[in-house]
Amino acid sequence: MDLEKNKKTILEIIVITIVLIFALIHISSILDFLGYLIGLFMPFIIGAMIAFVLNVLLNIVENKFFSKLNQKKYKYWQKWHRPVSLTITLLLIVGTLVFLLYLVIPQLQNTAEIFTKNLPNYRKESVELLENFGVSKKDINNFNNYIIDFKDGIISFVSSNKEKIMDTTIGVAANIFQTITTWILAIVFAIYILLKKETLARQAKEIIYAYGTKKQEEKLQQIATLSNKTFANFITGQCMEAFIIGILCFLGMLILKIPYAATISVLVGFTALIPVFGAFIGTIIGAFLIFMFNPSKAIIFIIYIIILQQIEGNLIYPKVVGKSVGLPSIWVMVAVTIGASIYGMIGMLLSVPLCSILYSIFRTSVKGRIKEKEKKLKKEKKG
Repeated sequence: MDLEKNKKTILEIIVITIVLIFALIHISSILDFLGYLIGLFMPFIIGAMIAFVLNVLLNIVENKFFSKLNQKKYKYWQKWHRPVSLTITLLLIVGTLVFLLYLVIPQLQNTAEIFTKNLPNYRKESVELLENFGVSKKDINNFNNYIIDFKDGIISFVSSNKEKIMDTTIGVAANIFQTITTWILAIVFAIYILLKKETLARQAKEIIYAYGTKKQEEKLQQIATLSNKTFANFITGQCMEAFIIGILCFLGMLILKIPYAATISVLVGFTALIPVFGAFIGTIIGAFLIFMFNPSKAIIFIIYIIILQQIEGNLIYPKVVGKSVGLPSIWVMVAVTIGASIYGMIGMLLSVPLCSILYSIFRTSVKGRIKEKEKKLKKEKKG
């Protein structure tokens, strides 16, 4: 019996070794194939992510706004409550985005007009500033000539490389079209998931029941419940954190008498939905708006936001969001950094709850093993 077990173990080791060697030899081909598969299923992956996020707001609309109708269990309401709730959810999100654009775009237009009108003054002030720093007029003229030569060089390059520029433009347009198509498919898939989430959950349970063991079913159910709870807590905490940042930004700008306080505060608060680093995106746009109006106020604004960002990154975010997903502060920072390097802004948004799920599963596993070892030690002592 032991000989048979040893043979089986040796055979498994040999097979695993052969597979590993094959994988290492053909690692580039395997990575290319995996990249192709991920690209193929990317609309559905993004759609599932969107559905997870929207599901939080959908549950609030469905269970809070229409709680009385749900309790009465009207026949037609039971049939139409999900489409109605999902429509309201999508309208709330689209309305928020339109409101944000309505605040920011007119200010950007005004800023562009101010910049165009004051361009000669800016040039004059720049020359005066350079002269105050001891830069000679000769060096300033040389710099101006260099800019003119640089501009002429660009015009010459464009005229002599029209075909290459056209090919590049077509390639960029194709990539933009592909991205738009991916997001349209993702949104459609997300809507389908949300409309049929109970049916999909039941089908998943049936598949697990048919092909898995009872223990595996319980484990997957536990992971699914933990994932849903973690994502819900994360979205709630992230919105709360963004609201706090927006309010603090608005109060600080009022005290410091910085222009565009309401618009920029809304923008900073909205971009703060991106974990840890998001407020800097709003800061760049806000600083540009203020700079066109008053450069000195723009510098004060940047300094204030840097201070506020330090408070947010070290105190508010780890306490509000990190606590809501059950993740220690240090791992929040690690998750955001890794997520950003892997998949940009989307990676930053999803890294914290995903890391929290893995952290919770690993912590539960560690505690379970410790308990088992303690039980064994107690039995050995009694024996």
